[in-house]
Amino acid sequence: MPRIRLPHIPYTIGSNNNLVRDHIRRQAVAAYEVDRAVFKAITTDQTLPYSVRQQVQRMFATEVPRDSAAVRVRNRCALTGRARGVNSFYRISRIMFRTMAAEGLLPGVKKYVW
Repeated sequence: MPRIRLPHIPYTIGSNNNLVRDHIRRQAVAAYEVDRAVFKAITTDQTLPYSVRQQVQRMFATEVPRDSAAVRVRNRCALTGRARGVNSFYRISRIMFRTMAAEGLLPGVKKYVW
């Protein structure tokens, strides 16, 4: 798989290799989405002979990189790279969400007091 250059990501705290790797995986998923759909359609088509489907599966294993699978993409915090406790709407972790909301950096979000 050719390495895809990562554009400058603003607002990252430090350098996190996991963030870079995840970004490259997301780009690979987008690049190979059509190829994966075609291979999947051919291998699940029951009208084709079994030998042809097996041959296509072998081609799929060698031609399409493993990182292009959507399952390998992990939701990470865009600021810290944290993998757990990530708010999917804002793409930031719960810790960063709380600190940014307390500082008033998230529009429309305010502290809830009861």
